Amino acid sequence: MEASPLTRQPQPEVFQPKIVVLYESLFKDDYEGEQSEGFWREFFLLRPDRGTLKNLLDELMPGQVLALEDRTRELFLRAVDTIKADQGVAGLHALDTLSVFLASVLSKKYAHPSSEIISILAGIDLIDTIFTEFVAALDSIIRRGETWELRQKAVNVVLAVAAGAYQTSLLTYFIQRDLFPAIMKYIQDCESLAHIIQPFTLLGLLANYNKFEFQNPYQQRLGDFVNEGIIRKIISCVGYTCQKLVVDYVDVLNDLPEGWTLSNTLHMIGLGVVAPGPKPEKKPVYDEETQKQMFSKLPGEEASVLLGTYDFTHANKLFFFNLVTLAADKGEEQPLASYLSLTSYLLQHAYLSPRTAHYATLNLTVIRLLVEDPILCKRICSEESKTAVRLCRQRSPYLPLVKGERVMATAVLDAMVDGISHNLRRRLDVGLYTLCVGIMLRVTSYLSRSRTRLQYHWADFFRALLALVRFLTTYSSDLRDLAQIEVLLDHVVNLVALALSSGEAFLPSPAAYDDLFYKVVEAGDVLVRFKESYGLGKRKSNSIDTLISVSAHYQDMLKGSSGGDGKQKAAKKKQGILTSAQVAEVIKQGYDTLSIQAKEGLDQWDRYREADERTLLKKVARVAVADGRVFGAVGGSEISKS
Repeated sequence: MEASPLTRQPQPEVFQPKIVVLYESLFKDDYEGEQSEGFWREFFLLRPDRGTLKNLLDELMPGQVLALEDRTRELFLRAVDTIKADQGVAGLHALDTLSVFLASVLSKKYAHPSSEIISILAGIDLIDTIFTEFVAALDSIIRRGETWELRQKAVNVVLAVAAGAYQTSLLTYFIQRDLFPAIMKYIQDCESLAHIIQPFTLLGLLANYNKFEFQNPYQQRLGDFVNEGIIRKIISCVGYTCQKLVVDYVDVLNDLPEGWTLSNTLHMIGLGVVAPGPKPEKKPVYDEETQKQMFSKLPGEEASVLLGTYDFTHANKLFFFNLVTLAADKGEEQPLASYLSLTSYLLQHAYLSPRTAHYATLNLTVIRLLVEDPILCKRICSEESKTAVRLCRQRSPYLPLVKGERVMATAVLDAMVDGISHNLRRRLDVGLYTLCVGIMLRVTSYLSRSRTRLQYHWADFFRALLALVRFLTTYSSDLRDLAQIEVLLDHVVNLVALALSSGEAFLPSPAAYDDLFYKVVEAGDVLVRFKESYGLGKRKSNSIDTLISVSAHYQDMLKGSSGGDGKQKAAKKKQGILTSAQVAEVIKQGYDTLSIQAKEGLDQWDRYREADERTLLKKVARVAVADGRVFGAVGGSEISKS
């Protein structure tokens, strides 16, 4: 019998999907010349293996990627041609491949990023032609792609480029081709708030690209935008994202006060599917050091939406008004309440990482803009702003727990008090502290001028301020040379002086006013050392002498005072001790002879100017870019899956 010409091939030890074989053929095999048409047709018809492709590309060093530039150029060109010509399966696969390829290649550290990335993608001669076509194709798909999945993947590709090539000239192609209408159309068509996170993050990155170096058209677009329906949709997304980020903190340490449950919170933000049932599984309790490590990694990368929130707030009055006034849907949390809630969590943990501190500072800047607007400040200080705001209670000292609805301004003040109480350290974050105290000063100024009495635990407010004065005095040798420390010192002193001189206009009761004087008298010696430590007497921008004169006035009265009579009177005089009630009585008597020589203009302050904060805003943008890069690398956060 004649032998068969067919021979049995041995089975491979490990089965490899065909697409993985093609990846290795493209990036590992030693071949010269271009791949065949059949290779590329098959390449984009097979379902991508994102994990394998990412691992393969991540293993390559920048120099190795440059050495493979003929293959990377071919891949990029073929993928662009595919998304231009095909909005079916091949187009979807090309977009998936591009998001992984670009996220990995663009994230590497090159000696000359712009020129070397251009060389990897197309070469200097063809980059204009190919990249212009690439951006135009993405613009078209995002605006009116045949399927929602296709549009979603196109957004992810643009995000991968915007975050990965942020420090290069490649983003100028997205400046020249205005994607703003396409992004807004996409947001308008979104049926889920979770789907808005990526495009809004993208918009924030594009609007911040070199915005201090040239007139960024996306900034202009944000300022001119008047579609209130889309604006409210974005604000709802911001609130949703803030709630989700708060849940991440609660997962580490459950600080939900009585009346709140994790199940209710999860249902509130649309995550009811993962809410615990009637018998929830017991959550692990972490030790303090583990909690600290876990908190240092928060917030999640979805926090990158906070950059776009700041820019929209700063540029667009209609957006800002809606952010403050948009009411909650039934059973849900008001977006501004969610924003304040997240801000309080960021502030309590800001000391753990620069990233957390940057996001906290960004939110504080928005709150500063809010309290500098007389109409919006009036609203948050009025009864019409009442809503429930859950603030962080994960670290002591704790402020009094307020259940139920409250005037929004009281939640703002609580968040600021927490901020100054929980970040005290020798390397003080002066910018964060200046914002916190500055916001407290601006709210108090409004209350004083409008004679609005605010029911609030003012004793904790002033206790925190004077505790800050003690800290600044104790560690003056470490702190006095920090940049911009003078502004912080002036804010603290002038805020207390304003309260002393006009507290009767906004404090809810005479007892609250008496308590303030009691605290200033108690801090008398500290105030004198505070003045000397920082040379405050040499500067006319603060009212330290007002505080010291008030304290001295009462100290003189107290020295001549006694409590009781007979033997008790003699004992008190001998010991030099008065009870708190007796001190309070002396304070009331002292009003008649007290003359507060407060500086003029204590309730005045400088309005926000973005140019003054350009260094900070660039740092925040870099943090948001890094988080946006995570979106681009993994095809979007789990939050976008719905």
